[in-house]
Amino acid sequence: MPEKIDRNDLLRRLHLDPRHVERINAALFRPDLRAFADFLDVVEKYGTPEEINAKAEEAGKLSNLEVAVAKIRPEYLADLNWLKEQVEKQSFIRIAEYRKKITDRMDFNEANPVTMEISSCQYFPWLMDIARRVVDNGEIMPARFIRVRNMKEQEADGDLPAFAAAMKIIGASYVEQLDTRGSDGANIHLGGMDTIIGYYGGVGEPNHYALKWLDEFLHYYTTYGVRQILNVNNGTVLLAYMLHRLGIDIEFKISVTLGNDNPYAALWTLLTASLFTRPDGSTPLAGFNWSNSVHAGTIENAAELRKALNLETQVRFEHHVTETWKGLVIQPYDRREEVLGLAQTVPNISAKHEGGEVEVERSRARPSEIQDYYRTKTEIIESGEWEALRLNFFDKFDSMNLTARALTERGLSFVAAKNLHQ
Repeated sequence: MPEKIDRNDLLRRLHLDPRHVERINAALFRPDLRAFADFLDVVEKYGTPEEINAKAEEAGKLSNLEVAVAKIRPEYLADLNWLKEQVEKQSFIRIAEYRKKITDRMDFNEANPVTMEISSCQYFPWLMDIARRVVDNGEIMPARFIRVRNMKEQEADGDLPAFAAAMKIIGASYVEQLDTRGSDGANIHLGGMDTIIGYYGGVGEPNHYALKWLDEFLHYYTTYGVRQILNVNNGTVLLAYMLHRLGIDIEFKISVTLGNDNPYAALWTLLTASLFTRPDGSTPLAGFNWSNSVHAGTIENAAELRKALNLETQVRFEHHVTETWKGLVIQPYDRREEVLGLAQTVPNISAKHEGGEVEVERSRARPSEIQDYYRTKTEIIESGEWEALRLNFFDKFDSMNLTARALTERGLSFVAAKNLHQ
């Protein structure tokens, strides 16, 4: 008979040695090492951590965002004022009222509300389109918006401050992807669709681009109060942790492209977040997108690890319900039932809608496509496809509302834009 294994004894061999942590602290975090000197060079351009946060706090005030809108796109002020008026008048359906409209049941599981999420809301006018629909039709506005639009382009046309202002008004979170994201010419050996396979082995922020990413974040943070960024590279993930440890209040989510596709990948992500927490236990990691390949068991497994590291309330698990019809996954792709099952036991998850319903997408003359995120607004308009892309966005919005309805029918709860529906 083989000897009985003591698993506690075996796992103790994995314990991290505090002496190794001290060795890392002593060896690495020195101003004479170029990696850290270069990092501090960028940060110091914007001031001390306290000065940087103060600039961001001031820039992100609704009144100052409205001033920025007035300078670039004054016609958007009427939209923002309309939003504020509807909030004051409580024109948006409340959750209790919404539930009565859907079902007669009175018992709802409030323990694990699912965050309603839409990706990507590229243009401020599209946000206003769905806001008016929500008022007219008693629908639900997402609590979370993902944005993948060129930052310089939306800064120039006024969408950036207008969208940030709208998020404050409706009480929703949003995340921006910076222009320094690998597909901006950072890898000189790649050239768009002609070299698409090369991106799987070499995209990111090569060489000095990680510092360029850092500089870009600090610009938008201190100019518009943009706090939360979509992160696609291990180097810039580390830089975000370092910024936060310095005292700068950055937040980020990790993109699906970083490949969290099993419990051990998730553990690596969570361990780094835990190692770089501030003394108060806070982390800048707001959440991460699971790979489309994961099943519910992987998410449940990782939820145990997240709880063990005391990150359950801070780090959201974001899971795709739908995906764009072209460019990402084999269709049909529909994970709604899986999310509904997870919502019964796993806290702090979001239902991300990146495409329309399968039958709707299949019927469109021009279904949704991931490459549309990287096209300029001018090019889309000149191609005559603006209305088609707008319709694709409405399809995502409809899909999200179907998920909200399905959760409600099963006695499960969700999080919508808090200033509108709570």
